[in-house]
Amino acid sequence: MIVHAPGKLVLIGEYAVLDGAGAVVAAVDRGVGVERVRIDGPLQISTPGDSRFVAAALEGATGAYRFFDWNPPATSGKAGFGGSAAATVAALAASGRPLSLAYTLHHRVQGSGSGVDVFASIHGDVRRFPDGASCRPPPMSVVWSGESALTGPRVQRYLSWRGRDAFAARTAELVSSFDQDPVGVMRENARMLLDMAVAAGVDYDRAALARIRQHAAAAGGAAKASGAGGGDIAVAIFADHDRKTMFEREILRDGLQLIPVDIAPGVANVNFLQQGPSP
Repeated sequence: MIVHAPGKLVLIGEYAVLDGAGAVVAAVDRGVGVERVRIDGPLQISTPGDSRFVAAALEGATGAYRFFDWNPPATSGKAGFGGSAAATVAALAASGRPLSLAYTLHHRVQGSGSGVDVFASIHGDVRRFPDGASCRPPPMSVVWSGESALTGPRVQRYLSWRGRDAFAARTAELVSSFDQDPVGVMRENARMLLDMAVAAGVDYDRAALARIRQHAAAAGGAAKASGAGGGDIAVAIFADHDRKTMFEREILRDGLQLIPVDIAPGVANVNFLQQGPSP
């Protein structure tokens, strides 16, 4: 059995989601896959990286599980599509355990997190978190910033900031109005995140991210970093595909790297071998 779990792009709501503001998140076809083979003997796990998340999810399972990057982007670093959450969800799906366990397991192993990346891997598409309401996918481009960024230290800085209540309240309003004006909402959320980073001492912005925002604005769109790391990838959205094409042309001229993505459904058993589906 082969299972694919999608990765995620946070469109609106980084940081404030930790204070209950909600988020708009897109599930994308850059995630984690796992092949399960029925074998006699002890559990076998093979992963290309950190095995802590999948080991927790496969506790008590039997068989051999080979994890792999599903449709990995050709970048020189960790791109930031929520791989640990996708791996946790994929492991649970392949072993037949309840997917709802992913929230607790991922938080326990990681030591923090809102669950938005787990939510995206389970439910797919573009949705509001946590209520699951569907959102219309806007024309969207993803750009690699050229460097990876650690989330943990930045989140700790945010959690020490005294302005969180007002920040979270306004973010919640933006999340609820995303469908009415996605470009305007993302533009305001990007400004809020930059202001928050200065006030809270969060190392958030990067030169490449500033260039990406400028190119998006010139094409009539909006862009921001996706996720709390303040690096990795930026997501840009537009009112129509012509403006998206204009943006992508300038991104390539600037020497930046586009990462093609498609909106993906939630975790799915996409291929069953002779062993058949998991009970």
